[in-house]
Amino acid sequence: MQLYILRHAQSTNNALPDMRDRVCDPILTDLGQRQARLLAQHLAEAAHPEQRFGVNAEDTAVKTVQGYGIARLYCSAMHRAMQTAQPVGQALGLKPEIWVDIHEIGGIYLDHPDERGIVGYPGKLRTEISEEFPNYVIPDTVTDAGWWDVRNGQEDWPTGQGRAIRVAHQLRKWAETDDTIAIVSHGGFIDALIKALIGQLPGRGLVYHHFNTAITRLDFDRDGRLHVRYINRIPHLPYELVS
Repeated sequence: MQLYILRHAQSTNNALPDMRDRVCDPILTDLGQRQARLLAQHLAEAAHPEQRFGVNAEDTAVKTVQGYGIARLYCSAMHRAMQTAQPVGQALGLKPEIWVDIHEIGGIYLDHPDERGIVGYPGKLRTEISEEFPNYVIPDTVTDAGWWDVRNGQEDWPTGQGRAIRVAHQLRKWAETDDTIAIVSHGGFIDALIKALIGQLPGRGLVYHHFNTAITRLDFDRDGRLHVRYINRIPHLPYELVS
């Protein structure tokens, strides 16, 4: 199985000069919308960087495969991830599937400076998602009460790391297939997921950083071996659109 891990495009929170102005479930900026469209075009039409090969070891002629061959597309239920997945799904002819467990570490919350403190928010409601993203596959866990349990407030760090381990376990189950899968997730969660997949202990002393819409590729053998092909590539972005 080939796994492509994609970070969402730039959100309004990513572009804030003062993080005290953050919102709980931000949308993409205009720059982020451009990043997402370029990512979609690249995944659908670009010469695949890892599928250029000769007939044999001595042959200098090559066959170039167009597009990344992605067969299934998943995204978190956070608004910025769903917005990023939209042009990608359209370009690839795929219905994005919402996978709640790949949301950002912390969940949907705001840390208010007043007596309210940390408050959890429900995220997008099922009807809201259906209206904005009518072709998305929405799991039953997303209801008209939202998908984030507001009683949780802010997900703590250990719980987020455990969720990454759970997602890694599911991906390894899927590794028995020959599918090519892409997931649209978030910077903090992607860091935790990579560590979980490669068997690295959770920790803040090492961070796998990803630019907005960066691409990471991991290949799984049927025997469980994992190949890290590349991390944090942005060949689709001109310099001025890197964030």
